[in-house]
Formats: sequence, C-alpha cells, structure tokens
Amino acid sequence: MSTTMTFTFRPLDPLRDAELLHAWVTHPKAAFWMMQDAKLEDVERAYMEIAADEHHHALLGLRDGVPAFLMEHYDPAHRELVGLYEPQPGDIGMHFLTPPTDTPVHGFTKAVITAVMARLFEDPAVRRVVVEPDVHNKAVHALNAAVGFVPEREIQKPEKKALLSFCTREQFEKAVAA
Repeated sequence: MSTTMTFTFRPLDPLRDAELLHAWVTHPKAAFWMMQDAKLEDVERAYMEIAADEHHHALLGLRDGVPAFLMEHYDPAHRELVGLYEPQPGDIGMHFLTPPTDTPVHGFTKAVITAVMARLFEDPAVRRVVVEPDVHNKAVHALNAAVGFVPEREIQKPEKKALLSFCTREQFEKAVAA
C-alpha cells in the first residue's frame, strides 16, 4: 500500500443503510455471507434484530466519510458460538464484509481487517478476537493469518462448517508490526 488508508466507524442504521447493505450482501462476492436471495426487507429485519441485541453490534466502516465496509462484533458467550467452544473472559467475535467494486484497491481488504482488529482492541477488556469463517473461504483465512489469527479447529455450525480461529492482542500487534 503506497498510501495509508484511514477509516472511521459509525453505528449501522438498519433502515437508512439497508439499501446499501442489500447491494453488498446479495452480490455473488458475498456468497459466504449467506444472504444471496435476501430481499431488502430481509436485510432491514436482520439488522434491526442486531440493533436491538445487546450482544451483537453492526458498524459501518467509512473511508473519507463514505461507507466502505461492514463490521459486526458479538459476544461469543451469547451469540454465534454458544456451545461450540469454551469462551474465555475478554473474547469477542467478529465478522467483516468488504463490498464488491469495479475498481479494486490493492491492500484495501487487509487495511480493513487491520482497522477492524485495531477498533476491537481499543477496548481494554478485549483480550482475544474469535472468528468462524466458512472452511472453504480461503481468501479470508489468508487475511486472518495476516493479522495474527491462528486456526484452532473446524466446527459445525447450523449453517456451515467453520474454521474456529483466535487472535490475541499480542498476536495482532506482532502481525501488524511485521
């Protein structure tokens, strides 16, 4: 990356942002998001449920004030991974989605996951980030490894076979310093 990318975050507005999100999550590039056939109302409903959930949060990542990616974080003791692993104090779960583009920017997605991780670790209570991407999503496995994630094992979720992976604050700092 020749220029540093800076991002800001704002809470997702399920109604105001639904059209934008719908275009992102139904695009073939977002197949692993599992919302390919979602209607606009489905996206609104899904993100209204997240907005009302004290254990799950959705943020838009902005670049120069323009929505550039989606970030979700959740408490794995209450969402997504309940009963699939033993959560530790300070664990936080994470998803992120970069939208399709006709003008890809080299290093953009790595800059996004780095910003997402930095944002999560801004909270001193967060000790470890947990992810559970589809086992077939090789691109995200490589990105996860680049920011310090270490795969632990495959798990079976209701909707997919996932690669349970963890990244501590120390692993993240070491990976981004490299």
